[in-house]
Amino acid sequence: MYDYLIVGAGLYGAVFAHEAKKAGKSVLVIDKRPNIAGNVYTEKVEGINVHKYGAHIFHTNNKKVWNYITQFAEFNRFTNSPVANYHGELYSLPFNMYTFNKMWGVVTPEEAADKIEEQRKAAGITEPKNLEEQAISLVGTDIYEKLIKGYTEKQWGRPCTELPSFIIKRLPVRLTFDNNYFNALYQGIPVGGYTKMVANLLDGIEVRLNEDYLEKKAEYDAMAEKVIYTGAIDAYFDYKLGTLEYRSVRFENETLDKPNFQGNAAVNYTDVETPWTRIIEHKWFEFGKDEEGNDLPKTVISREYSSEWKPGDEPYYPVNDEKNGQLYAQYKELAEKEPKVIFGGRLGEYKYYDMDAVIASALDMCEKQLA
Repeated sequence: MYDYLIVGAGLYGAVFAHEAKKAGKSVLVIDKRPNIAGNVYTEKVEGINVHKYGAHIFHTNNKKVWNYITQFAEFNRFTNSPVANYHGELYSLPFNMYTFNKMWGVVTPEEAADKIEEQRKAAGITEPKNLEEQAISLVGTDIYEKLIKGYTEKQWGRPCTELPSFIIKRLPVRLTFDNNYFNALYQGIPVGGYTKMVANLLDGIEVRLNEDYLEKKAEYDAMAEKVIYTGAIDAYFDYKLGTLEYRSVRFENETLDKPNFQGNAAVNYTDVETPWTRIIEHKWFEFGKDEEGNDLPKTVISREYSSEWKPGDEPYYPVNDEKNGQLYAQYKELAEKEPKVIFGGRLGEYKYYDMDAVIASALDMCEKQLA
């Protein structure tokens, strides 16, 4: 018998497992994938740490989380400064003075603010009712049409007029030349990749891979006092109330025999005609160098294609609209009646979590459970 069975070796599961072991509890971690680290898994290709399930850039204003996670990895000083490509025109993301200058020829912050206000007034939006209206009220019509609309509709598979405004409320808009996308105090990428960081969290803990909990649920439940479940909450209940919606992402990876493909870690393709949403060039997360500081002669790129989730796909982010919110609330009620199971993480809580929020949530649960 174990004190805790932890289903999922991603960030939430790994943090909980580490803290439980530290508190003297016996722990077993299982994962249906052949590897630890969940969606932050990185694998080495040509000396490059490739983010297998999409780009993950750690950023937080939470000092407690930062102090916690830096025990398990040294972080480099990577700053996320994506570029937007609209039919070959390149713009700075976040939207800042470089973007406004290229779009309108304005030079001062005052001129940029006036231009945005002029376009917002012309659109006649007072109370934004959807994502399109929210975006226009933040950055004006030109930037919305060129740099937001196509990308967002590809990402979510829905017209911007059907998406809730809150999705874009945290869009960074700056009347400065600051190219840092995340307005966060702490930011970087773990040196040696995320897999190494999660391996350090799980050091000394029994982990079994290629194990599907839901296929052998009764057998596994009998092995532990409590279960920490980080899989999809609707799958746990065999979808009996219906299926929660997710967006999925498909990756096309390519190793190129050249040192530099696009000169940046992330380039977003914001026109609707290009089928992919963005291209990630993984080596630039670590400044194009290996751990010894040598330049890497090759490069690995990933084209990302967004799609509607269907069973068998990897669920990436929840569609947090009203309909899904109501369905999740019903599943949450069922979850609360499971006396020995704790539901956590992005899929267990059906939340669009950043990594720091996953860690904070896991640490909060540890305080409740392990005190």
